[in-house]
Amino acid sequence: MRRLPDMDAAQFQQWQKLLEHRTGITLSEERRSFLETNLSIRMREIGFSSYQDYYEHIVSGPEAIREWSVLVDRLTVQETRFFRDPDAFRLVADYVLTRPREQFRKGPLEAWSVGCSTGEEPYTLAITLNECMSQLGLQPLFGVTGSDISQPALIKAQKGRFSARSLQGMDEDLRARYFRPAERNTVDIVDSLRERVCFARLNVLNLDRVPMQGVNIIFCQNLLIYFRRWRRREIVRKLAGYLAPGGLLVLGQGELTDWQHPGLQRVPSEHVLAWTKRQSNDE
Repeated sequence: MRRLPDMDAAQFQQWQKLLEHRTGITLSEERRSFLETNLSIRMREIGFSSYQDYYEHIVSGPEAIREWSVLVDRLTVQETRFFRDPDAFRLVADYVLTRPREQFRKGPLEAWSVGCSTGEEPYTLAITLNECMSQLGLQPLFGVTGSDISQPALIKAQKGRFSARSLQGMDEDLRARYFRPAERNTVDIVDSLRERVCFARLNVLNLDRVPMQGVNIIFCQNLLIYFRRWRRREIVRKLAGYLAPGGLLVLGQGELTDWQHPGLQRVPSEHVLAWTKRQSNDE
């Protein structure tokens, strides 16, 4: 296969603008080669040799919507694994284990993994919550929602099947309790846990349309790095609006600096960037 010509500055800017307009994601000049590589692979698959022709196909072609979905999946799905940030999940566990008992009588705990990719993060949240409920001697009354812009990633997440590689570093006891061997060096999450996790397609530019409220834990890591600073603040401000009083919001370390929401209180931690939602006097 012949190598495609290098993308010039004008073409790169054109693709930059399209991606940011539709998803909010920004690509720096340093990531031009990343864009070129992923575009060229897809272009060869469907018979395009010109970046401009493919751009027009994406914008106004007869199968533009379907092709855009395929391309977004190629550009946004990142490799992940279970318990990718152990400190963050320990903080979640501490948060749950120190809740007043009466809070568990108000209803099941609700957690939300924003930008969940292929499901490792929401299932890790489910494992963490299940372990906490067991330690507290409570029934496992909780639910986890995972959302992502990539439909193929969500389909994979719903199946609950993962490569053994994604479990590297996980505690052996947890692996034995929550996974079962499957075919070709893969494992399946146990049904009792998989049934507590649901998935939904969501572009974070459309957070105003989310039919959720009173979420106890919102986990959003390794997503904001793809957005401009002003948009990061906007996204987190909207996420804060979905928290229940006393709820916990967890971000990736360094993803948001010099920011404070009047309704949130920073969690004192050297290794995790997190806030809890202030409770009103009558709550």
